[in-house]
Amino acid sequence: MFSLKGLVKQSTYSLGHVVKRGTFCQQARSRLVLGIETSCDDTGAAVVNETGLILGESLHSQKEVHLQAGGVIPAVAQRLHRENIFRVVREAIDRSGVSPSELSAVATTVKPGLSLSLGIGLEFSLAFVKQHQKPFIPIHHMEAHALTVRMLEPVEFPFLVLLISGGHGLLALARDIDDFLLLGQSTDEAPGDILDKVARRLHLKNHPECSTMSGGQAIEHLAKQGNRRNFLLTTPMGQVFDCNFSFAGLRTQVSVAIDRKEIDEGVKSGELLSCVNDIAAGTQHTVASHIAKRTHRAILFCKARGLLPQHSPTLVVSGGVASNTYIRETLKIVTDATGLHLLCPPSKFCTDNGVMVAWNGIEKLRAGRGILSYTEEVRYEPKAPLGIDISTQVKDAAIRVPPLKLRVKN
Repeated sequence: MFSLKGLVKQSTYSLGHVVKRGTFCQQARSRLVLGIETSCDDTGAAVVNETGLILGESLHSQKEVHLQAGGVIPAVAQRLHRENIFRVVREAIDRSGVSPSELSAVATTVKPGLSLSLGIGLEFSLAFVKQHQKPFIPIHHMEAHALTVRMLEPVEFPFLVLLISGGHGLLALARDIDDFLLLGQSTDEAPGDILDKVARRLHLKNHPECSTMSGGQAIEHLAKQGNRRNFLLTTPMGQVFDCNFSFAGLRTQVSVAIDRKEIDEGVKSGELLSCVNDIAAGTQHTVASHIAKRTHRAILFCKARGLLPQHSPTLVVSGGVASNTYIRETLKIVTDATGLHLLCPPSKFCTDNGVMVAWNGIEKLRAGRGILSYTEEVRYEPKAPLGIDISTQVKDAAIRVPPLKLRVKN
């Protein structure tokens, strides 16, 4: 059982004494936010100031544990968050050179995500803000991903955002820090999920080059050595004129093809097919093509409705799958053809981390929105939509996307 009483006693003993006085430079003396992230399988914490300077951060990844299990197990993720959250927060504060008393607020992801994981972060945070009497800022995980780019460079609203990860796939128009129009989202499986599942079906953890990689990383790595034309697949939802994503049919299609090839080659369970590189290349290309087509339609819809600025419109791509170079290059073809500026945060900011949560807290603190007293009750929300859903309007517009030659090298 995760004891709040025990947690407060532990926090009093350690967090109040980890600061190295005199290390906090005058330049950084501004509003400071501690961000805490536990929405899925990464325990992250960071202290960020209002200029975007990262004063201290720490991250504990559960990737190795879940890689062996073949996927994220919520109860295991919860246990690992519980075991590591105090240390991660302590390290972030220690490295920042500030004390809890110098923080302006604490921001924590409370939606959406795995309920067992969200609960650990929220429980810890509420105990922390109560102990130190600090304002609390609940954070929407997808808003945090969408706005991270503004910490790195001055991106003005409105801008189009594509968030692609193992748990999410969505297209939205960001009009303000808490004002989004949802254009489309995953209707079944997320893009990162399909890549992970194909990797597991191919037994890529048994591949000598991929034993320590996540499924998506393994697919991208092997695809560079494969020929996608040797493994042609049907693009999902080819005749549906909306911006939603669907990958369940693709996964079935790939799985059936793998079954046939295993029979043809006579491989046993756990063994690798001779054509894994080609399968990886074909799968990655089909996922990239589907994402690119939906993004292209979203751009055309926003332009037709006057939702994007005429001068230097921007597409921001974030989330774990945004680290995939092939998918980025495919999207660059789309933005070049439509006159948008493509922005992708560095890979370390695309995956879940405490920095993005802290920065979202800074944005809200500056705007004076969503700030709660440490005495207020807060609940986590495993399922929480992003913004106002206008996906039906997008579908009704029935925009046909002109073909683009996606000439990207594997």
